[in-house]
Amino acid sequence: MRQVIARIDDRLHRLLKERALEEQRSMNAVITEALERAVAQEETAQERFRRRAEAAGIRFVDVEPPNGPVPTWEELDRETRGLGRVFSEMLEADRAAE
Repeated sequence: MRQVIARIDDRLHRLLKERALEEQRSMNAVITEALERAVAQEETAQERFRRRAEAAGIRFVDVEPPNGPVPTWEELDRETRGLGRVFSEMLEADRAAE
């Protein structure tokens, strides 16, 4: 079993001590249970990334997976070749209109 040393403020220490006395358990048992609950509810890395990105103002759009076959990278490259210039021109025209 591992031992962890943590610094906590006086208020939190008092609350943990009171809880332990109320439940007639050790402070260690109360703290261990609280940590186990916190870890059990831990977000996945993807959920954490999404929450932090949204807090930073990034918006996500959920896209439904396509029905039917998914094109390969080569097919996408072939079908979209030359569109970069077209989209750049459209963006420039849109920005000029503002």
